[in-house]
Formats: sequence, C-alpha cells, structure tokens
Amino acid sequence: MFVHAFRPARSGASTSPFPVSFSIRKLQYVWDTIPILGMLVNTFGMALGLALGQLFIAILAAYGFARWSFRGQKVIYLLFIGSWLVPFQVTMIPNYVRISEMGLMNNIMGVIVPQLAAAFAVMMLKQHLDSFPRELLDAADMDGRGSWRSLWEVVVPNLRPALAALAIMLFINAWNEYLWPSLIMQQSNEIIQIGVRSFLGAEGNNWGAVMAASALACLPIFLIYIFLQRYVVDAFVRSGLK
Repeated sequence: MFVHAFRPARSGASTSPFPVSFSIRKLQYVWDTIPILGMLVNTFGMALGLALGQLFIAILAAYGFARWSFRGQKVIYLLFIGSWLVPFQVTMIPNYVRISEMGLMNNIMGVIVPQLAAAFAVMMLKQHLDSFPRELLDAADMDGRGSWRSLWEVVVPNLRPALAALAIMLFINAWNEYLWPSLIMQQSNEIIQIGVRSFLGAEGNNWGAVMAASALACLPIFLIYIFLQRYVVDAFVRSGLK
C-alpha cells in the first residue's frame, strides 16, 4: 500500500515490491481533493468516543457480573456474550432503521450509539474481575464505601494496565470499522472511511489515490503501535487468557 502510494503514476501497474523512483504526487492529489486532515480528526474523535463509551459500559457490566451472585446470572451472562456471535448482517437493518428514526443519519453519533455495548470488552474485563482480590472489596465495604465508590476508587485503579490494553484494542477496532460508517455517513465526508471510498466510482477507480488515502488513514494506528507497542501486544495477549 505504501509502495503504491509513493510510486509514480506511470508505473502504477508495476508489481515490484520496491518503487524504482519515489513520488508524492498521489499524496498531494489526495490532500487537495478531500479534506483529509479534518476527516482524520473527526475519525479520531469518533473512534475515541466509541472506545471510551464501550469501555465505560464494559466496566459497569463486568463489575456487576463479577461482584454479585443472583438468580439466572450464568444464563444472562451467556446471552450477553452470545450477542457477540450474532452476525452484523442480522442487526444491520434494524439498527439502520432505528438510527434513521432518531434523526442520526449522516451524524457521527449514528455511528457510535448502536455499538456502545461491546460483549467482547465485557467478557475480557470479567475475566480480570473474577480474579480480583475479594479482600480489597470487603475492606472497602468496611470503610463505608458503597459499590459505586468501590468500583472507581478500588477496582479501576488496580485494573489500569488491563483497561489501557482494552481501550487501545477498542480504539483500533473502531478506527478500522468501515461498513457501518459507510452506511450511516452516506452524504457526509466527515470521516476517513468515506474519504477513501470517494475515489471509487462508476466512472472508474483511482487506485493510486485509494492507496495514498489508505496510507494516510493508517498513520494514526501505526503511530499508536509504535509508541504504545507494549500495551497493544498486551491487549491481544490478555484477550486470550483467563
């Protein structure tokens, strides 16, 4: 992708993995054709808002499942996690209709709201909370802290590494989401997914511009990986451990 983005237009059909000469004309064309900087900022805000929303709901749900025992707990938890297995195509049309009724079409909130509950995030956090020392919670109760204060003053500070790893994973997933944003933001050019798609049309596909725009769209995730590599790797390791 990066090689094709920096390859001159005259050698666009080349299959060589290394460009013979470098050119930034495709990047300049993308920069001049679409407001890509604004799209990147909006996409970053969308991904950050979605990741934080999913993380907040996951903390509350996992805390409830892990701390209290109640009738039907296992069944409810399995149903909750089972929603993760439902294909997107099943919920796509009902969500689309509801977002349209709410007047959130072509609005970033329309992308965020239907995805706020992430069963994967709940499952991952519950695994950590199941192994959380019960003595700390008992001590917090003896100090007069309620369940809400115990969560934010005792549990969350001790789960910062796990929460940071999960937040990074949720952010990357939100950034890479394409299908749902493309359905909701059909008449808007606010996010980078739509910007990349604008170079594909009935009159022809500008693959050079697509590669250049995709390369620019990957830069934020690439930088996150470089500077937060330990947390990114930890996120995938923790997601497979109980």
